Amino acid sequence: MAGRSRRTHPAVRGFDRSADAYERARPGYPDAAIRYLGRALGLGPGRTVVELGSGTGKFTRALAPLGAARLAVEPTAGMREVFARTVPDVPLLDGTAEAIPLPDGFADAVVAAQAFHWFRPGPALREIARVLRPGGGLGLVWNTRDDRVSWSRTMSAIVRRYEGERGRTHGYGWQAAFADSRSRFEPLRRRAFRHAQRGTPAMFVERILSVSWVSVLPAEERRRVAAEFRAALRADPSVRGRRVLELPYTTEVFWTRRRPAPGDR
Repeated sequence: MAGRSRRTHPAVRGFDRSADAYERARPGYPDAAIRYLGRALGLGPGRTVVELGSGTGKFTRALAPLGAARLAVEPTAGMREVFARTVPDVPLLDGTAEAIPLPDGFADAVVAAQAFHWFRPGPALREIARVLRPGGGLGLVWNTRDDRVSWSRTMSAIVRRYEGERGRTHGYGWQAAFADSRSRFEPLRRRAFRHAQRGTPAMFVERILSVSWVSVLPAEERRRVAAEFRAALRADPSVRGRRVLELPYTTEVFWTRRRPAPGDR
């Protein structure tokens, strides 16, 4: 564990400067998705769940009603600073999915929300299997914007301009790690839920600034992105003059369990 790499993707460094915007402008998670994941992973009182890439604690807070003991792992200092303010009752460790600073068999479940695509799947899954107890579960969650909405398409087009080919292909194919015959995990199950985020136009400007590929840009370029998106919102007939906007999402929940291994008891 101690000798494992602690590298993160270069774009993740942007979360250091955008942590406050991330907390203010990123959506939460629908209650139905949380309840479903809790049932799938058997989370409740007397159970321990470890969250990887916990960010500012949005998903951590959503897990609270399940009653399981929560522990968070986050590699970015800016995110940890905000997490400490928003979820002071949950222990938080500096670490990565590829080098989890916890002993073998520590957790009943491991979860990651808006994060697994930043991990290196092979090393991360080996570490997750190590810290899970026999039969332990893994849950992965993403909120995906509905680009049938015109101004969401505008947001996506601006982000694509900065992410380049490396960004467009980053994270694709992560499910292949679970299909590998050597995988320590069962096949993934999936369930989708409808979700929506409501907020002011100013909040959605912060939403685009919290995207990793934008947050790593120089300050002047970030100001240009904000001005461009602000102007696009003013010009969009579907939102022009509205004080509160609604952006629909699909929340995807994937889950699996660790396969038995030699030596399990």
